[in-house]
Amino acid sequence: MGGQCQIFDYDDILLLPRKCVVKSRSECDVGVTFGNHHFKLPVVPANMKAVVNEDICEKLARGGYFYIMHRFDVDTVKFAERMLRENLIASVSLGVKQHDYDVVDELAARDLVPQFITIDIAHGYSDTVKLMIEHIRAKMGQRTFIIAGNVATPEAVVALESWGADCTKIGVGPGKVCITRNKTGFGTGGWQLSAVKWCASIAQKPVIADGGIRHHGDIAKSLRFGARMVMCGSLFAGLEEGPGETVEVDHVLYKAYYGSASEHNKHERKNIEGKRILEPIKGTLDTLLKEITEDLQSSISYAGGKDLSVLDQCNYAIVGGMNEREHIFGDLP
Repeated sequence: MGGQCQIFDYDDILLLPRKCVVKSRSECDVGVTFGNHHFKLPVVPANMKAVVNEDICEKLARGGYFYIMHRFDVDTVKFAERMLRENLIASVSLGVKQHDYDVVDELAARDLVPQFITIDIAHGYSDTVKLMIEHIRAKMGQRTFIIAGNVATPEAVVALESWGADCTKIGVGPGKVCITRNKTGFGTGGWQLSAVKWCASIAQKPVIADGGIRHHGDIAKSLRFGARMVMCGSLFAGLEEGPGETVEVDHVLYKAYYGSASEHNKHERKNIEGKRILEPIKGTLDTLLKEITEDLQSSISYAGGKDLSVLDQCNYAIVGGMNEREHIFGDLP
């Protein structure tokens, strides 16, 4: 599936303000419906070992926020059982190896069907993903909402949707600790927001913008260009209660943050496409969620509405990137 698309990334775009219709930004509703469930924010921490753990996922679920538990060195069946027993949403990750098929079989046999299953591999446009979707559907039917990825093109989105995915995750290598484009020559690093726009324009089901988010305003930009949910890694990587190792450098505290395809996560130097960095500790999870909520409320007020749906109506200016010769105003939608 070919075609042209505008090439830009988050720093190349500014949304254009419209008339404010609220007396206070606190009136704005930042909630989102996703997979037949309503969540307080259209934001999910990256399902990475250095970003979330079982306790953080449980806290998010209890607070009404979406989460996806990672799949590394974790007992997925036990975690799903714990969440369902507590009457909380169970949202888990799987790969495409035999172990992951065994997890699906055990979950189905014990009638522990998570509300959300994310098939989480670096190159999601793959026959292995198709087979895993088919296996989950054979064992669990439509009882679970399947997120599949990661992908980078409309062709891949169409394929995954036709295979039975309920949502696709957009982004190949744009994350802060991902080096896919340097190692392979492939990816959406440097044009991730364009990729979200391109893929969302053809999608018949929700998409998640995954990677490249550096500022809270990037969340609003992702939603403007068609994402239903926005996955953030580095924004959540430096939390006080985060799972990353705490490191002190020159009397400043940091959290270790590393990619899922890094040697630090894989425990071997094979097919490495990620790296390890240090993120300054930025506060608590509650503080971050509050700040993101307030910033999105402000975004809605600038967009001229009262909830997230108004972002679709905003025009935008391309102020950099591939079009540095001039400022180009984007057409609606």
